[in-house]
Amino acid sequence: MSGFNSSAPTAAERHDPLVQMSVHSLPSAPQADLAQRTRMGRLKMLMVWAICAAPVVASYFTYYVVRPQGRANYGTLIQPPREMPADAALPLRDAQDRAVAASSLKGQWLLVTVAGGACDQACEQHLYYQRQVRETLGKDKDRIDRVWFVTDEVPVREAIKPGLQGTTVLRIPSNDLARWFSPEPGQPLSAHFYLVDPKGAWMMRFPAQADMSKVKRDLSRLMKASDSWDEAGR
Repeated sequence: MSGFNSSAPTAAERHDPLVQMSVHSLPSAPQADLAQRTRMGRLKMLMVWAICAAPVVASYFTYYVVRPQGRANYGTLIQPPREMPADAALPLRDAQDRAVAASSLKGQWLLVTVAGGACDQACEQHLYYQRQVRETLGKDKDRIDRVWFVTDEVPVREAIKPGLQGTTVLRIPSNDLARWFSPEPGQPLSAHFYLVDPKGAWMMRFPAQADMSKVKRDLSRLMKASDSWDEAGR
């Protein structure tokens, strides 16, 4: 057939480098498929990680960074949140005078009140509001623990003990507690409720003589924002 040369390569062609290169440098089809599958597998792993981490990142970003117009937190956000000091720096003791590790408080949201053991009228009111606002959270109440830090050696009055059922009562000198919490200027530590997140970071302080309906509103928002990653029960 004219125009078609079926003869074998000449000796010169066999020694020509351009002819010798041929297609051997191209990857085979199985190798290309393997490389493509590897890239896709890595991409899927990154997507799974992002999906798992997104709820935690989003909820903290919303409350620590984003301040949408028209919506203000009632409580003061502590920025950055103040991490719980090491166990040795928070010498906590229970009612039997046994040492309690501060780290054992992690795993739950903590609504904290601070007062001496004599517990005056303002202290009693704080403890009452602390109980009531937690109850109003309905199904989310089991995600919040009530904590009372007693800052002196005065015995807790017998008259208020029945109302302390379900409250974690721990003693700690006020100077040691001040390593973690601080009040508004001109206020004592006992003037506020303090909110601690499940990681042990103090992240919000409510005003003195707080409006408890507004405290509930902040707590409800936080429970909703953290619902996808926070579970009830320590």
